Amino acid sequence: MKLKGIILITGSLFSSVFSKAQLMDGKKQFTKADTLRGSITDFRKGWDVLKYDLTVQPAFESKTITGKNTITYNETLPVRTMQIDLQQPLIIDSITGPNNTSYTFRRDDNVCFVHLRDSTAKYKFLPGIRTLTIYYHGAPKEAKRAPWDGGLVWQTDITGSPWIATACQGLGASVWWPCKDHQSDEPDNGMTINIIAPDTLCAVSNGRLKHVSAARKGNKTWTWEVKNPINNYDATMNIGKYTHWNDTLMGEAGKLDLQYWVLDYNLDVAKKQFEQVKPMLHSHEHWFGKYPFYEDGYKLVETPFLGMEHQSAVAYGNDYKNGYRGTDLSGTGWGLKWDFIIIHESGHEWFGNNITSNDLADMWLHEGFTSYSETLYTERIFGKEAADAYCYGLRKNIKNDATIIGIYGVNEEGSGDMYYKGGNMLHTIRKAINNDEKFREILRGLNSHFYHQAVTTRQVEDYISTRSGIDFSKVFDQYLRTTQIPVLEYYFSKNRQKISFRWSNCVPGFNLPVIVRNEDAELSLPATEKWKSVPVTKEQTRMPIVPVTEKNYYISVTAVKAKE
Repeated sequence: MKLKGIILITGSLFSSVFSKAQLMDGKKQFTKADTLRGSITDFRKGWDVLKYDLTVQPAFESKTITGKNTITYNETLPVRTMQIDLQQPLIIDSITGPNNTSYTFRRDDNVCFVHLRDSTAKYKFLPGIRTLTIYYHGAPKEAKRAPWDGGLVWQTDITGSPWIATACQGLGASVWWPCKDHQSDEPDNGMTINIIAPDTLCAVSNGRLKHVSAARKGNKTWTWEVKNPINNYDATMNIGKYTHWNDTLMGEAGKLDLQYWVLDYNLDVAKKQFEQVKPMLHSHEHWFGKYPFYEDGYKLVETPFLGMEHQSAVAYGNDYKNGYRGTDLSGTGWGLKWDFIIIHESGHEWFGNNITSNDLADMWLHEGFTSYSETLYTERIFGKEAADAYCYGLRKNIKNDATIIGIYGVNEEGSGDMYYKGGNMLHTIRKAINNDEKFREILRGLNSHFYHQAVTTRQVEDYISTRSGIDFSKVFDQYLRTTQIPVLEYYFSKNRQKISFRWSNCVPGFNLPVIVRNEDAELSLPATEKWKSVPVTKEQTRMPIVPVTEKNYYISVTAVKAKE
């Protein structure tokens, strides 16, 4: 269950939330549908998902699917009308409860309101565990440019065999199966995924393969079981002419099962490229703590799109090349030393899948930390200088066109700067803490303290500030909630015996401590918005303050004319 810290928005607040969203963002007008999708409405309150049992059968030629999903849930408050999400043009055929009880329902755009009880009748409410089954069919939205637009991918491999996959982060799992499509509520007891596919193909999903039925009418049913809570958008369906092999890793929690599913003609090249998985997992466990899903194993699955962090079934489509499809996003050369999709998407097992943001607006919790996992992997394998260079090189990709945190309650994520700016913010905080082991303990602590939870940005901010002993609240405000790059202004006194400095272009109270260090000297500049002076030695005055500081911290440094 991932319900900790959620913001409850009732149906009576639709109009006020809608108006507020319009005022906050002049570029996009939000609708009632956005609020239904992105908030905890009255129709999502009172019931907590315990398990999903999904069965789906795709038809390749018609690009349609037929399926059903049984939701086991704990009803904690009386629910008369339940909100189930299923995006058009998919069609709900019927909804049933225990003993084949048939429920009436009505559609409202991408939402289905299920009428469980008469809204006027009196009844004695008893909390308890209940089930609901939704039968549906139709032609789901097709992804034209997965994973960025989302939906189902219907392609063929180079031999002409069907190759089907899903990618729906942001857009939502309800693009292909009915669910409670909000990140705050994951099924406590996991999920069973049954995929009916042609018997000439393999169907691969999350967790462990429990059973493959005998061929019947040209099809087999592949049953996969997930033991752990799972993000809705992480549930995946992959169908193709796959082959696979198994391996194991001795990790922090014992033996971790590894599986690799690739198209049969890519077996040899995949075995070579996937040798990077074990050092990656060792590195990520070193920095973040134990892999969060030992019960479900770790899997790489080849897909017809670039990649996605599907929990325990990471989607891989990087063409078996190092870098990002053969390019280095940092421009330093270090990004070509490893396969971007293997490192990055696997990092999401910790940040995104283990720790999940309650609201899409806080998606930087997934992408900022995972972007920084690339830097940490580089450090673990190639050393600290290489890592610093890689992280600094990524800054050229920062646009500062919008804030990293999006608008809450309307399923709206923030700027794409959540990746590179988010990672550089974490690097900046690490340098300010000035204790690498403490920083590593914080990263590991986040994954143990918020194990299998959905959280808010504020919870993570408070945890980092508390564990580091430094109040970083204004630092988070600066980087997450503004597009301004803080400027450190300084000058030396005329006799070169003092340095004066202050912060500008920053939020009130900005308090980032800065340490300038080279092989000859070290200089500590306490945070301040007003001019402050400290004495300096001759060695300190010779330090290359601007290049050294700007490489370690995501700031701008300016030497100004002496004021004395």
